Amino acid sequence: MFHNLMCDKLGIEFPLLQGAMARIAGGRLAAAVSEAGGLGIIGAAGADVEWIEQEIALARQLTSKVFGINLMLAAPDIDIQVDAIIREAVPVVTTGGGNPGKHMEKLKSAGIKVIPVVSSVALARRMERLGVDAIIAEGAESGGHIGEMSTMCLVPMVADAVNVPVIAAGGIADGRGFMAAMALGAQGVQIGTRFICARECDVHPNYQQKIIKSRDRSTVVCGVPTGHPVRAIHNPFTWLVLSAEKDGADKDELDKMSLGKYARAAIDGDMDDGTILAGQVCGLVSQVQTAAEITRDILEDAGRIKHMMGGI
Repeated sequence: MFHNLMCDKLGIEFPLLQGAMARIAGGRLAAAVSEAGGLGIIGAAGADVEWIEQEIALARQLTSKVFGINLMLAAPDIDIQVDAIIREAVPVVTTGGGNPGKHMEKLKSAGIKVIPVVSSVALARRMERLGVDAIIAEGAESGGHIGEMSTMCLVPMVADAVNVPVIAAGGIADGRGFMAAMALGAQGVQIGTRFICARECDVHPNYQQKIIKSRDRSTVVCGVPTGHPVRAIHNPFTWLVLSAEKDGADKDELDKMSLGKYARAAIDGDMDDGTILAGQVCGLVSQVQTAAEITRDILEDAGRIKHMMGGI
């Protein structure tokens, strides 16, 4: 029903990408999303090469379909990671946290499709000039590192500015968001927060329950003074960070406060002293489901909306 040119380009059935949540989006989740017809993505940010190779191998045990991997370009061992991905012949790479220009020739020569995440029109145009295959335009509603523009404004501006397919991200959790993104000019969507509540996600159950119990105003943005703002669910730790920011703490102090806090929440399950990264759509997530159930729900909901609107 929703197959389009971007699907043909990536070799997938539906234009739905699973967000690359660092270390908790492993091979099991990526394989499950790809098996359901979308594009599963392994979140490699902060991971070593051994973990990356292990999760790629796991994904290949579980699916014969296309999946991708996300790279955080600011990682100190990024060159080693790129070489590993080329060696493993992963077909799709999404990127964040920097400019993929340095690695484009190697990746493209290996036949790998490159899809960067952008938060502005200027960056989207720069990425198109580098020869990327598509662009993920991510609004400030998303979880984790964010820009300033909302998805509603960013996606149509990026769609007007570039000639490569645009994938909308940020604030999308169901068929309504899916169809809204298409109306804004996107050819696909990326969904992260809802897939944290997939049974195949390698995250602590406390994290999933925290998302399920969240409401419309449960998230806050921390780290604005550092130049790298992050959206997370409000808890005692974010309260400490925001208080430190208000008191004039410098970047080094704030970075030190936040070191290791994401793993404390996502892996250890500490909901008071950890960083619970999540998008504003956490208020729309009500249960833990399999990745296949999540994908089916989104697409069936989108299909109903499309029919209601006269098949537009």
